[in-house]
Amino acid sequence: MASPRIIKKYPNRRLYDTRVSSYITLEEVRQLVLTSEVFEVRDAKTNEDLTRAVLLQIIAEHEQHGQPIFSTALLSQIIRFYGDAMQGLVGGYLENSLRVFLEQQHKFRDQLNNLLGQTPWSLLNDMTERNIDLWQSLQTPATGTEKPAPAAKPEPEKPSRKRR
Repeated sequence: MASPRIIKKYPNRRLYDTRVSSYITLEEVRQLVLTSEVFEVRDAKTNEDLTRAVLLQIIAEHEQHGQPIFSTALLSQIIRFYGDAMQGLVGGYLENSLRVFLEQQHKFRDQLNNLLGQTPWSLLNDMTERNIDLWQSLQTPATGTEKPAPAAKPEPEKPSRKRR
């Protein structure tokens, strides 16, 4: 496994990406998260790991602008867990819950992509066949008969010839 990308945080709050040898913004750190880049944020003087603090800072900024994910009630409840006997379990529970949520979201997207990959006619045809099967299964117990005979197709009308 490749070593994580190291970002140094200086006392002036600037972030220096050692891989590209330039200063980066919090938004660029957010982009690293979105692209699943493995990185660590380290204090430039002490080498202390500041990754969590920077990630929390990104979350705080996004919570202030736009549609927040965390309600005030949820944040209050999380704060109450600090120092509680259940504190050690909450993080694992939240991680597992989010993992399951992401798996379900992935399955839903796959199903939606499969559904959208069909032509409108094949989709309509499949839906019609399922509806007919359902209707027939509902009719059999109610009437005590086998599947109803298919309706006779009407003869197409012959064009009439008009005399002049």
